[in-house]
Amino acid sequence: MIGGSNPCFIIAEIGQNHQGDIEIAKKMIRMAKDCGADCAKFQKSELEDRFNRQALDRPYTSKHSWGKTYGEHKRHLEFSHKQYRELQKYAEEVGIFLTASGMDEMAVEFLHEINVPFFKVASCDTNNFPYLEKTAKKGRPMVVSSGMQSMETMRRVYQTVKKHNQNFCILQCTSAYPLEAEDVNLHVITEYQKEFPDIPIGYSGHETGIYISVAAVALGAKVVERHVTLDKSWKGSDHEASLEPAELAELVRAIRTVERALGTGIKQMLPCEKVCHDKLGKSVVAKKAIPRGTVISLDMLDVKVAEPRGVAPEDIFQLVGKKVTADVEEDESITEDVVDSYGKKDKS
Repeated sequence: MIGGSNPCFIIAEIGQNHQGDIEIAKKMIRMAKDCGADCAKFQKSELEDRFNRQALDRPYTSKHSWGKTYGEHKRHLEFSHKQYRELQKYAEEVGIFLTASGMDEMAVEFLHEINVPFFKVASCDTNNFPYLEKTAKKGRPMVVSSGMQSMETMRRVYQTVKKHNQNFCILQCTSAYPLEAEDVNLHVITEYQKEFPDIPIGYSGHETGIYISVAAVALGAKVVERHVTLDKSWKGSDHEASLEPAELAELVRAIRTVERALGTGIKQMLPCEKVCHDKLGKSVVAKKAIPRGTVISLDMLDVKVAEPRGVAPEDIFQLVGKKVTADVEEDESITEDVVDSYGKKDKS
């Protein structure tokens, strides 16, 4: 369950940081589980449906390249349907959810076929409205990233998905790798909460470190997605913006701590404060001796840490104008039982 009072759902985005090696992919699934993430996520493409021929045939000379052309590079990193089923089975054995971003409509068809727990819509497809509509109509939960989009576009996204599927959330995201702090724009989370109050809002981050993601949870993010890697020095453009195992584990711990700290929003003295209150809490005392029958005025009163505990300082003005029913010595606590007509019925 996502949203409401449920814990933040933490997605470890493996993406294509597995280097095209299914054994590394399995290690990363295990790592995500061991670090406390809720879901391990990949990226699934049917390359001829995602790219046109010219895009696949263009030379790719980047230091991160796994082939002479972009198509060769992407094919090296793309797992087959059989391999995805193998990874899915492994994730079930490990005990962690597994899904993928469907990077084209045919990839979504395959992910639907293998019954992933939810569809992830990558930022590059968020304004692809035919894709969004077809995906939403399948009725499976959706997590939609919003990198590179405007609020106007996100309103259209919300309306398009909502028409066919009530079960989705939107993630604030800035599509830069790695992401500089000044470009994160966490306040968009708050704006999304105002614009779309009936769905959970989350955060997909590509920044360095964990602080910003933890802050997103403090702002109410109910989903956090972060890229993960086994080694930031590996070949691949996403590794630098990814978390290594120790960082992912620390992020999970920090998020769970922040969730505990958020509380109920009800301000009251808590049981854990009783010791401090008993030791340092103050009471109303007599600034000077007050004889029995005297009408109390404010200049007769002081506030101190006192034994026994007397009237609470916030009620001092309720004492003014009332008579004392017994002699009160200088510096003595003024207790409820020595003030005429003082009691709960007088308090507001």
